[in-house]
Amino acid sequence: MHFYKYHGLGNDFVLTLDLDGSVEASPARARRLCDRHTGIGADGWMLIRPSDTCDIQMYLYNSDGSVAEMCGNGLRCFAKFVYDHGLVKKEGFTVETLAGVMAVHVTAEDGEAVLIAANIGSPTFEKAKIPMVGAGECDREELTALDRTFTVSACLMGVPHAVVFLKDCDDALVARYGPVLECHPAFPRKANINFAQILDDKTVHVRTWERGCGRTLACGTGSCATAVLCHRAGYTKDEVEIRLQEGSLFIRVTEDGIIMTGPAALSFEGDTDL
Repeated sequence: MHFYKYHGLGNDFVLTLDLDGSVEASPARARRLCDRHTGIGADGWMLIRPSDTCDIQMYLYNSDGSVAEMCGNGLRCFAKFVYDHGLVKKEGFTVETLAGVMAVHVTAEDGEAVLIAANIGSPTFEKAKIPMVGAGECDREELTALDRTFTVSACLMGVPHAVVFLKDCDDALVARYGPVLECHPAFPRKANINFAQILDDKTVHVRTWERGCGRTLACGTGSCATAVLCHRAGYTKDEVEIRLQEGSLFIRVTEDGIIMTGPAALSFEGDTDL
């Protein structure tokens, strides 16, 4: 099987063409391909498929073999791939995902995508739809994990996201509390956990523990969820820089959806019999 390895600010994916439906896709194969010791190594395995409703379809497995409805960094990697390889020959196009239709726009130089903007839709705040235990909305509620109580807001941004508001954040804190909050009883389908340190009204430092992946260097939908929930709480304006470990994403909150802009890059390609 021929594959391509891409990353969006360090959030990395194995991409495989499946235009004729011949690729044998399964959770077990996703886990093996994504294994960083015995496989290619990635946060997810992405299949490029034709669509009856959009220009192209994206299907994504997390590294643990679970299916992801959507992924913001993955969407940018996907958009760069299909544009650079001529599968979609226009700068603005639509992508079918399990979370719905995503509209993307490519900024190109010399025929190659260098920046991708994507409207990933509008968030849902109702707990029942996130899903989250309880009624109403989760707006700066307290959740206890191990020996600590956190202030948390949550939404559905294609996938379930919780944002933990902190004055300071480091990798040790993410590693200790991320997996506990991901599987917290409040989230019946688990959740992505974003640890947010607000630097000012237009800049937020974010570290993410992803559902089904663990600690990742960047999370596109998590960055969007963080921008939305910070804006909703009055902490930030409608345009915000989300600072991640390997760089920044720029998020704009609009009435027509959340616009995420950032880069994607090819790491390498090859063949595997895994």
